[in-house]
Parts: sequence; C-alpha cells; structure tokens
Amino acid sequence: MNKGLSITTKALAAMGVGFAISLCTGPVQAQVAVPAKSAAHHEYGTIFQLDSGGDHAIKKTLNNIENLIKDPRVKGHIHVELLANSKGYDVYVKNNGFEKKLRQLQKEGVILAQCSNTLREKHIDRKDLYSFIKMVPSGVGEITLRESEGWAYIHPAPPPADSM
Repeated sequence: MNKGLSITTKALAAMGVGFAISLCTGPVQAQVAVPAKSAAHHEYGTIFQLDSGGDHAIKKTLNNIENLIKDPRVKGHIHVELLANSKGYDVYVKNNGFEKKLRQLQKEGVILAQCSNTLREKHIDRKDLYSFIKMVPSGVGEITLRESEGWAYIHPAPPPADSM
C-alpha cells in the first residue's frame, strides 16, 4: 500500500472525514466526503426579500420564515430578517391582517425591516406602517450587507393566486 495514501487516510479519519477510494481502469481516484456542520456549533443568518404585495405573496413568505425558524437543524441558531421593498411594503401596512403574525415573528427574533427608498418613491407615509418596523436606507444595501456577513438570501416568488 502507498504510505502517503495510508497517512492521508488516517489523518482524514482522525478528523472525522469519510474517505473513499474508487478503482477505475485508469489511476486511483479518491473522493473526500466532508460531514455537514452541526447547527449546535454554528450560527446561521437568512434574509428574506419580499417585493411583491398581496396576501398570497405575504402568506407564502411568512410561512417560509416560520418553517425556517422551526427547523430542528437550525432552531436556536438562526438569525432571520424580513426585508420589504417595492410592493412588499404591503406586509407592514397597518390593519392588513398580519400584525399578530408579525409581532409573533418579531418576538421569536425576526428582524422586520422596510426600505426607506420604497416609501419615498411610492409616496407612502411612515405612519401608515406598523410602528415596530425597522427602517433601512435601501433594500439592496441591506441585502448586500447581510450577504457580506455570510447570510443566505431568499427571495420567494409569489404563488399563483389560484394556488392558495
């Protein structure tokens, strides 16, 4: 047996990495299987962008967020932000029927953010939105900052109106 290969195999095994050798008609090929990181030892961040209005798009996005924070693999180790821009500001409009769910998500640690540019461009008064919403200068700036911090970016497409 090749001593170099034997040492590599032992070293990888000591690190908990699976090592497989596949013999072909040509030279020996090695594949390394790296185990998935455990959520217990890692923190995760995910930013959801909501830029579509209407109940269907809002419900889908809020359900996605709930599913993520309840996923046992990341529960207790996930930081989530919901960023609304463009027509997505509907999620934060007072008396829209989503206040209870938004407050619950916020209680569970979800950051609720609204793009200030959208409000200015669409001539929407900040007073028309729930007071507990965080304002950010620009949606694309917020996404850029979060991605530079290693956060995942999720942009759910609105479901067809007839699917809900």
